[in-house]
Amino acid sequence: MPVCGEVVGAGSLPSELVVHIFSFRAPPDRLRASAACSHWRECLFYPALWPRLRLSLRVSPAERPRLEFLMRKCGWFVRELRVQFAADNYPAGGGGAAAAAAAGEGAAVAGDGEAPPPLSPRWLDLLRTYLELVLCVLSSVRNNRNLQKLSLFGDISILQQHGTISNTYLGKVDPDGKKIKQIQQLFEEILGNSRQLKWLSCGLMLQIVTPTSLSSLSNPIANTMEHLSLLDNHIPGNTTLITAVELERFVNLRSLALDFCDFTAEMARVLADSNHVPLHRLSLLVHSVSIMHKSLDNMPKDENWQALTRNSTNLRVYIMAFDVKSDDMLRILKPSIPLERIHFDSYVTCVSGAVVDLISRQYDKFLTHFILMNDVIDMSAFPDLSDNRNEDPLVLLAWRCTRLSLLAVHGYTVWAHNLIAIARLRGSDLKVLEVTEESIEFDQGELADQDVDPVHNFIEQVSLGLGRPWHAVMDIELLSVFTEPTRHFYREMQSFSEGI
Repeated sequence: MPVCGEVVGAGSLPSELVVHIFSFRAPPDRLRASAACSHWRECLFYPALWPRLRLSLRVSPAERPRLEFLMRKCGWFVRELRVQFAADNYPAGGGGAAAAAAAGEGAAVAGDGEAPPPLSPRWLDLLRTYLELVLCVLSSVRNNRNLQKLSLFGDISILQQHGTISNTYLGKVDPDGKKIKQIQQLFEEILGNSRQLKWLSCGLMLQIVTPTSLSSLSNPIANTMEHLSLLDNHIPGNTTLITAVELERFVNLRSLALDFCDFTAEMARVLADSNHVPLHRLSLLVHSVSIMHKSLDNMPKDENWQALTRNSTNLRVYIMAFDVKSDDMLRILKPSIPLERIHFDSYVTCVSGAVVDLISRQYDKFLTHFILMNDVIDMSAFPDLSDNRNEDPLVLLAWRCTRLSLLAVHGYTVWAHNLIAIARLRGSDLKVLEVTEESIEFDQGELADQDVDPVHNFIEQVSLGLGRPWHAVMDIELLSVFTEPTRHFYREMQSFSEGI
């Protein structure tokens, strides 16, 4: 500065140096710094600073200008794009099938001859905004040939957890269907223009993927794809997003996530073929709505699973079951499935002790994660899995499944002495034990002992068994696996698929 004989500020730093300095800063810091001056703004959107973009968007009109700015700057070169449309601002009791189920009335599925319940104006505004945000994201990456990972997750699925969003609803926000068609065309353009795509994940996004979408992928790209996730229970009737014939092109697939009713015996045979590389991760979403519209008759038989595991010896399976009847689960859970994780989320139908017992006997060598959630209205009468049984199924699960590292329970009765037994059986290997306070019950004998505080003694015994301080979950709203089951599943599925 003395040599130059003038005041030299940060604005005069060479572009290469500005880029290098801010490569050490987090993305939010870079965005704030880009507002300092036009020179910094030009430098801070250099492609090397933004190899990946991970966005969690509130479905709000206020998000659109910020999203448009960021996608205009980065959409044409970003290599990894992950977008979640968050549900934290969705109004409760929006109407529709979810509200009916929450009231304990079951789900009236659109198309069964009954008019769908009306959505509030706020819901319709959110649905309209959702479509606009999706259009903004897809249009910005339509010509990006460097895109390697594309992951889209829409919490708009909260509208269809117990049914489908009927065309009546969509007709109110997209009368002529132009936006939906444009979204589908943009998605197909992205697939058709891709030259490096290795990871494609689309979870519970409203009418983005169609049964013809994957045909837009060229054979070289399909042949080198490593992860494919297509989860959408909005597809009507027997329609599937991918067929066994289409799957034959994906010979290099290492992880796959599908609706269980779409994963047929023929698909299992395709993946078991010697021309296909070994599959490492398989995530399956079992939804009562899908089972209602589609048949379980085409699901893989035990011999299909045996053939698949012979070709893919390191295969691990993750199953998420939404409100599925126990009889259906007993049909689905074949002995040869290498089941590592299972997550039950119920609103109307509870899981039976027989299902838990079957899981503990068949998957004792594989099971690491077991989640049991029941969103019941009557908090005073949780179902008891140990009814009419000599041993509690959850205790047997902890005893048999020696690799169990996560156990989460809400909405089912868990007796205090059984929880102590579980903690002692698995000890410090049980990394996560989440049980809500209202799910825990005490024997009358324990409560009658005036010399010992039963709650304090219970917490102390569980803590000793685990080898660390432990407390029950006091506020169920803080348990994301309960409040946001679809987002939790999608997030866990992503990390499960990446952990190869």
